[in-house]
Amino acid sequence: MWMMLRVIPIMWRAVRPSRVADMPAVVNSFWLPKGYEGLTFFGKILAPTQELADTFNRGFSSLKNHEMIHLRQAQSCGDSWIRFYLLYIWYWLRALGMNRKMKHAAYLLNPFEMEAYARMHDLDYLKGPATEWRRYAKMSLKERLKLYKKYE
Repeated sequence: MWMMLRVIPIMWRAVRPSRVADMPAVVNSFWLPKGYEGLTFFGKILAPTQELADTFNRGFSSLKNHEMIHLRQAQSCGDSWIRFYLLYIWYWLRALGMNRKMKHAAYLLNPFEMEAYARMHDLDYLKGPATEWRRYAKMSLKERLKLYKKYE
């Protein structure tokens, strides 16, 4: 129960995405589905263990880049965490039916995740805005699935 409540101060103290330069990682395994290493949450990265949080905080890696791309995406959503999360949930719900065809499809076919996974190894990607998600959002779910399977 305590782990669940630890996110309230993070939400309460959150600033606009454009005012976040770096996202520190904090331990909170409650909100992370099993097998996930990090979750962007109102300008922080939630990590399941202290060891993983330390990895995020030590410096830039592909994992940190993935989460920082989500920060740039929130900036591109009217500089609003709320708008980013509402869109994220909308895209996730729309793809939920695809989970019958592919495990975790609602997550993997989410335009925000598609951009973050496609660009996470490009450490120069954050020099510009992260708006590639908009191109994925215009695709049908079948097109996104086909694209995902092509690069899987």
